[in-house]
Amino acid sequence: MNQPAPPASPADAVRGSWVASAPAFARPYLQLSRYDRPAGFWLLGLPCIIGLALARIPAGFVPADGLLALLFAIGAIAMRGAGCTYNDILDRDIDAKVARTALRPLPSGAVSLKQAWAWLLLQCGVGLAVLLCLPDFAKLISLGAIPMVALYPLMKRITWWPQVWLGLTFNWGVLVAAASVRGELTTPDFVLYAALVMWTLGYDTIYAIQDLEDDALVGVKSTARRFGASVRPAVSVIYLLCIALCATAGWLAADAWGALATLPFALHLVQQAMRTDPANGRLALVLFRANRDAGILLFAGWAFIAAPIWTITG
Repeated sequence: MNQPAPPASPADAVRGSWVASAPAFARPYLQLSRYDRPAGFWLLGLPCIIGLALARIPAGFVPADGLLALLFAIGAIAMRGAGCTYNDILDRDIDAKVARTALRPLPSGAVSLKQAWAWLLLQCGVGLAVLLCLPDFAKLISLGAIPMVALYPLMKRITWWPQVWLGLTFNWGVLVAAASVRGELTTPDFVLYAALVMWTLGYDTIYAIQDLEDDALVGVKSTARRFGASVRPAVSVIYLLCIALCATAGWLAADAWGALATLPFALHLVQQAMRTDPANGRLALVLFRANRDAGILLFAGWAFIAAPIWTITG
């Protein structure tokens, strides 16, 4: 008796991902949440711990920050999965027409629309549990992200700049982290938030290079299409603005040391911009995924300053 074929992997899944070895019944749900594409979990979670590190300058980390970091990690996994599931629900007809996304669970029929909604609600429940563990002011700040998450999938239909909206949404964790640590938001927090919005605008423009032809065919807008052949200089300018704002945030928090700590992150972005090629979608995916390392470098620089034994006291 023939066994049903296992669900196919989307074209943009990481090869060799553990999701490919998961039980067949679970695989479509894991694919809906992009567990086979872990870069997004990092890019949603990193702004939280980067914001945490900046907020701990110059007082230094405390033991409770470990619990905060764990909550941020769980929240990033749950809410990135929920956001991707919601995005796929709204984009299922578009995804069916794009080669890179045609094998995603909804357009391929691996899950039904009702099953996708149920999975979305389950993940939102996990996110709510994390929210309830945060300090009161941080809870209020967190709620501000909900409208942005809800509207993001619509942006690619109405504006050439959906990557800006993604940046505003993905980096909200900077403000949540600062609110959790201090109970207030300060100028360095807002400068860092603006910096990381530019970071997302840059790396997601690179990511969108993969879909230039398909997006043009189905009428989906993106900054990669908007910039066209000028995407490399555009990304260069965007990343330079990001670098300048990060250095400013570091300076405001810890003077020259805070600014210098952003140098490894800055160098990583510079090499990304230099390598960006609008004709090379495969390289675009490699550069996009490398932003996990870029974010870790930024966190490490400020965490080194914020560590108790290196605390800057004025």
